[in-house]
Amino acid sequence: MTTSVEQHVRIEPSILYFGTPVALITTRNRDGSANIGPMSSAWALGDTVVLGWSTASQTMANIERERECVINLPSADLHRQVEALAPLTGANPVPDQKTDKFRFERDKFGAAGLTPCDSETVRPPRIVECALQLEARVTAVHVPGGPDNGFFRIVETYVQRVHAHIGIVKAGTDHIDTRRWNPLLYVFRHYFGTGPELGRSFRAED
Repeated sequence: MTTSVEQHVRIEPSILYFGTPVALITTRNRDGSANIGPMSSAWALGDTVVLGWSTASQTMANIERERECVINLPSADLHRQVEALAPLTGANPVPDQKTDKFRFERDKFGAAGLTPCDSETVRPPRIVECALQLEARVTAVHVPGGPDNGFFRIVETYVQRVHAHIGIVKAGTDHIDTRRWNPLLYVFRHYFGTGPELGRSFRAED
């Protein structure tokens, strides 16, 4: 694509999901049952993963109370299961701001056809079908600045254990085989997988 200054226009998109990985966050409800929250507002730096969550979500309530979660990263072939979770909430009754699009579902694993398995360092379960599973504890919850600060929170988590499907790990290493790992991406509310490799950073270790 060739471009010039004259070929750019000012726009006001309704959302800024310009291309982020989908994550399924598992937490524990107050009664000890499991909840799954699909989301795409996450980024990682070192062992810290930062999450953005609506204050009306059951996941946010669980995170603030329990201070732990599992960040499960689905492959692109799980997009239908992710979308099956999208209109569900673990909050009962459904919050007023969600009643037009969401419905309560206690068994989200069953609703999406996913399988729970025990974690090793936290109480929420991992999701078997997700190729990467990050057990994390919550280290901080922030109220963001700006006019929307009443609607969401910024959550810092520390990843203390990583589980990866053997099929995406380079044998004898701790490296993900990026030729075999095809994470699910969320781009302006549409699902995508990754395309062919375009090149390598000079910092790549494998």
